[in-house]
Amino acid sequence: MDGVGAVAALGALAQEHRLALFRLLVQAGPDGMAAGAIAEALGVPNSSLSFHLAQLSRAGLISQERQHRSLIYRADYPAMNALVGYLLENCCGGAGCMPEAACGPADAALSRQRKSA
Repeated sequence: MDGVGAVAALGALAQEHRLALFRLLVQAGPDGMAAGAIAEALGVPNSSLSFHLAQLSRAGLISQERQHRSLIYRADYPAMNALVGYLLENCCGGAGCMPEAACGPADAALSRQRKSA
């Protein structure tokens, strides 16, 4: 990821509903969520949801897929990891201050299990 991509991604996340939406999709894992289920979970009107989904999609943070009559939205884990990697690049003066870890659907599921335990 470069600076332009990072600014676009951070700009898309710099809004309360979009941040909540992205977090919801990360937690949903690889199955993603239908637009109606997202709207219900967040309590956001469909017109507002469409706007927020478009912003996150343009920033490359989510993808959409048509399944029958539904649009399924998923977090783009490689894009999320690239953003985090960009932000942490050369952290601690270039010394390895933390182990490299990539987040993905399996990690999200593990995190949910820990929270419910």
